Amino acid sequence: MPAEGYRLEIGDDGIALVAADDAGRRHGQATLAQLRHGATTGADTGAAGPTDLPACRITDWPDFAVRGVMLDVARDRVPTKETLFALIDRLAGWKLNQLQLYMEHTFAYAGHEEVWRGADPYTADDLRAIDDHCRSRGIELVANQNTLGHFERWLCHDHYRPLAIAPDGFDWVFGVRRSPMTLDPAKPGSFALVSDLLAQLVPVVRSPRIHIGLDEPWELPPERHPEWIDWLRRLVSLPVMAGRAPLVWGDVLSADPALLAGVPEGVTVCEWGYEDNHPFAARAEALASAGVPFWMSPGTSSWLSISGRMQNMLGNIAGAAVAGLAHGATGMLVTDWGDMGHHQQPVVSEPGFATAAAFSWCAEAHAGLDLETLATMLDVHAFDDPAGALGGALVELGRIPRMVTPQVPNMSALVFSILLPQWRVGRGATRGLTAGELDAVDGTLDGVLAAVGRARPRRGDGGRVLDEIRATVQLLRLACGDARLRLAGDGSLASVADGDRARLGAGLEAVVAEHRRLWTDAFRPGGLEDSVAWFRHLASCYRTGEADGSWFGPAA
Repeated sequence: MPAEGYRLEIGDDGIALVAADDAGRRHGQATLAQLRHGATTGADTGAAGPTDLPACRITDWPDFAVRGVMLDVARDRVPTKETLFALIDRLAGWKLNQLQLYMEHTFAYAGHEEVWRGADPYTADDLRAIDDHCRSRGIELVANQNTLGHFERWLCHDHYRPLAIAPDGFDWVFGVRRSPMTLDPAKPGSFALVSDLLAQLVPVVRSPRIHIGLDEPWELPPERHPEWIDWLRRLVSLPVMAGRAPLVWGDVLSADPALLAGVPEGVTVCEWGYEDNHPFAARAEALASAGVPFWMSPGTSSWLSISGRMQNMLGNIAGAAVAGLAHGATGMLVTDWGDMGHHQQPVVSEPGFATAAAFSWCAEAHAGLDLETLATMLDVHAFDDPAGALGGALVELGRIPRMVTPQVPNMSALVFSILLPQWRVGRGATRGLTAGELDAVDGTLDGVLAAVGRARPRRGDGGRVLDEIRATVQLLRLACGDARLRLAGDGSLASVADGDRARLGAGLEAVVAEHRRLWTDAFRPGGLEDSVAWFRHLASCYRTGEADGSWFGPAA
């Protein structure tokens, strides 16, 4: 029987479970638990006994050896250990076997207190406790520390800024001016800094794997890409990395395939892309042809969406799994990012976790999975909702981004008026948006609230889950109201009447109050004010009718 495989038989004589290894035994028990749970779906009381279960013989094993979830704990939202433990238990029940915690400044590195002070970072003791809980559930905890780009939380401080490629900032995409984000690999101090971070972090977590990032070094021009490979080689050669299996993101390699020949032995590349038309097959073929080990890394499509982008998520994950299997990927790591402050509620990510669990276990069995079936799966195996309403409500929320004409990669067009109020609605990225489309969105939100009213999730945090969906509806109502008023003018806030802006401001106050309440219930306080700063800026724009053209988040 393949590794992690099991055979489960249920018949008149009882239940028999045979497994290839300890992991297979856990997976067989998870399937049995799902069957028992499915037998009670639709009933408010009672538990399934052997006679209630379907007679069957299941022989099963996973498509991918590694089936993981990556949580962004750097973009403001750091889960409490209790929140993480509950998520780990769910992931284990879905046969996922790896959790990565993506960090930029949210580990308490000794000697670097000015960077993480106020962020409520994880300590070494925290990670050891999380590691213990993961191991007890058959999940591998992998630390994920970026080591080149995405260093803005460090480079904003005078002590670290000289290490940047562009200490005075740089012109990013969309004409936005950004503060420095990328370490200069040519500066000795950069390597000394990263060496110190890895020396502190790597020994804390027992996994032989360590994800060292290296994605999106925005300020590193193409002619300096060979330095990226040199940087990777130097990191892999550090004493603390001896015996470790490094992981890196694949975007620089996909942009410059000639670099593939220089990837050190033992490094695994995580090929990422978050649209349902991402060329996973072509990228996987290139990696396989170069003899470079690789994983597929789709996303939950939750970030910068408020509601989730359900159709995109399903296509993105399915495409990654199929391409990975065709070209020899050994793992699938679904990513859940928090770009621009983690304003999506946690529940919005759960369909992505469940879909990734399904496809990474057996892509063939889930070929053709539709959103209606996914909603049923969520009701049974994620939320334990005998009313069968909650999964459908979440799916309907996730359909909303495709109800409007403008389609923006990696985000929903409805986010712009909330997070980037200086951009005119109906122009540029939101061109084609109409009041009629916004009315249709509002109608869908009415239906979502009605479904939430019928839902009866029996999961331990079921009440919170319902509140998260209500908060999502509340924020989307504000986004629609804001956009509708701007479309009636010239697209700017200045064209909205004072009284209308005041009403928007009152609605925003309610949004912020609920955002704070739900945050402090499940996440550490550090980072909350940075997340809320996006709303504070919007409130200021509502008061004055003026928007700062250079706004792209709070000053670090």
